[in-house]
Amino acid sequence: MSEWLELEGRTVIVTGGSSGIGKAVVEALLENNANVVLADLQEPQQELYDKANDDQLLFVRTNVTERSSVENIVNEAKKKYGKIDVLVNNAGINIPRLLVDPKQDESQFELNDAIFEKMVNINQKGVFLCSQAAGREMVKAGKGVIVNMVSESGLEGSEGQSAYAATKAAIYSFTRSWAKELGKYNVRVVGLAPGILEKTGLRTPAYEEALAYTRGITVQQLRQGYTNKSIPLKRDGKLSEVADLVVFLSSDRASYITGTTYNIAGGKTRG
Repeated sequence: MSEWLELEGRTVIVTGGSSGIGKAVVEALLENNANVVLADLQEPQQELYDKANDDQLLFVRTNVTERSSVENIVNEAKKKYGKIDVLVNNAGINIPRLLVDPKQDESQFELNDAIFEKMVNINQKGVFLCSQAAGREMVKAGKGVIVNMVSESGLEGSEGQSAYAATKAAIYSFTRSWAKELGKYNVRVVGLAPGILEKTGLRTPAYEEALAYTRGITVQQLRQGYTNKSIPLKRDGKLSEVADLVVFLSSDRASYITGTTYNIAGGKTRG
């Protein structure tokens, strides 16, 4: 696959690349001989460095909600590799909360200003800042790809996750709109929307407790219900399966694909 995708020597920025989907994307890019600029608040574990060849992986501590921090990613990438070919907007958070919790006053599971603003800043503003900074370089170069990590919840909605779903709906629209704006400069903008994936460290007990509460079920019921009832393929997705689609969309093999978002959810579309 590494030769077929022809990513060798390409420079790819991956936000939120130290864990979860982002880590799997970084691993797949390294396997395909791309140069990776990993932008995250947390430095990756040594195992990720061990998978890279000399000078193939650059970590830049980054807060995607701050313009100066985002501009630093671009500067460091250009200093190290001389160019930016692809941006993967992966950084994001999900804090399940209800719009209204009728069970208790001042509920910890009811959406408040601080949580709303945090999700909007990371999931939506962060994508805007990173895309603008990297997009400027791509327009100058006359080529490039922006890959946005969306979610099926952005189109379908999601009980207990309205703020998260709203930020992802915004990324759907960013993807379509920016593709129309940047296509004339040979810059593609694409998205992919993962569904339910294998458990990672990001699916914490606190997250599962909150999501189960917002849906009026137990954590055990939450864990059991997804695959059996709502996914036609009857299993969780693998992080590597999402990463495979990212690297394909980043390559010239996808050179006529822009302005669209791919659902990668085992057939799950509703429920």
